Amino acid sequence: MGLIMSCFSGQAMEATGGNAKRRRPPPPPPGASRRRNSVRLRDDEAAAIQELAQAAAAAIIQQQQQNGGLGMAPPFDRSTSLRYQKKQSGNGGDLPRSMSTRPRLAGDPVVQPQQLLNQPHNLPLHSLKTNWDLKADELETNIIVLVHGGGFGAWCWYKSISLLEDSGFKVHAIDLTGSGVHSSDTNKITSLSEYVKPLTTFLESLPENQKVILVGHDFGGACISHAMEMFPKRVAKAIFVCAAMLTSGHSTLELFSEQMDANGLLHSTQKFVYSNGQDQPPTAISLDKALIKELLFNQSPSKDVSLASVSMRPIPFAPVLEKLSLTEKNYGSVRRFYIETTDDNTIPLSSQQKMCESNPPEKVFRLKSSDHSPFFSKPQALHKLLVEIAKMPPLPTT
Repeated sequence: MGLIMSCFSGQAMEATGGNAKRRRPPPPPPGASRRRNSVRLRDDEAAAIQELAQAAAAAIIQQQQQNGGLGMAPPFDRSTSLRYQKKQSGNGGDLPRSMSTRPRLAGDPVVQPQQLLNQPHNLPLHSLKTNWDLKADELETNIIVLVHGGGFGAWCWYKSISLLEDSGFKVHAIDLTGSGVHSSDTNKITSLSEYVKPLTTFLESLPENQKVILVGHDFGGACISHAMEMFPKRVAKAIFVCAAMLTSGHSTLELFSEQMDANGLLHSTQKFVYSNGQDQPPTAISLDKALIKELLFNQSPSKDVSLASVSMRPIPFAPVLEKLSLTEKNYGSVRRFYIETTDDNTIPLSSQQKMCESNPPEKVFRLKSSDHSPFFSKPQALHKLLVEIAKMPPLPTT
């Protein structure tokens, strides 16, 4: 990273005694324009930009070294355009979206290079003074576990991972059995407990008295419900993102069967897989890649749809068929929150509201203009809600 600017003119410079002596350029011919080069910087401005760029590079290297020392995977990369957003009102204009040769104006904020190195987690420039109000010691927990939906994998959370880590959270995105890069054959998964094993193993390995926030999307809602029943004391809060939030004795298949009766798109997109033969029960559900954009990603960027089209795997059938067994003592003791998505073609808003009415969470939030994949279509808005819920203080003990 760096900025190299040079202006060469053999006729404008003359070496004398080892030193460069600048000649005054000849006067322009009559009628010629006298405009000055607008992209040329003063020496002090160029030096300031160079110093800032070098500090930013050092900050990135430092963060990578810290991540490696903790044994954690480095955050997913994002383009510069995502990291420079509009500033808070009252701070005087917007920051430039990228480093350029634009001279610094009198109204531009001055950020000293050492601020980039000393700021926690090397936040984006727009967050240096306005967004860093998250203090881990004031949270019930700063550990967030992201659980994907059916057919997805940990890869779908790449934007949320980066945003949450920038905000100071420790983030774990789980690949459930037979999903993402997990090596198991989806068609051989025979139970919900087997499918959710990577999540329950993670919760079981936590130090005593350590809690996490579970975030479940789509079928991941049933998965975190199963985990809440098994390890209620390890879960501080559970957040259902347009997810299956079921009552005891019901299965995810029942939910989606209701949707297929009224949703021709969902019915057309899902195809049963019979790896044990047509005379045996289905082993998985595959999704028609030609129809997933309209079903799952109708508001999402095309590049994320392309990522999904090459990354999604079949959904194991047995876990979807299994009815949940939930108790008030365990599952009911965990604080639950629901995030609705208004432009959802998979689980319509009316169905999400119906689940919240039959199994009321502590609070319901809504993401406007979001499809069934808000981590793609509304990543910043989703991030804001996740942080807001994480910052809610514990309920007083009775």
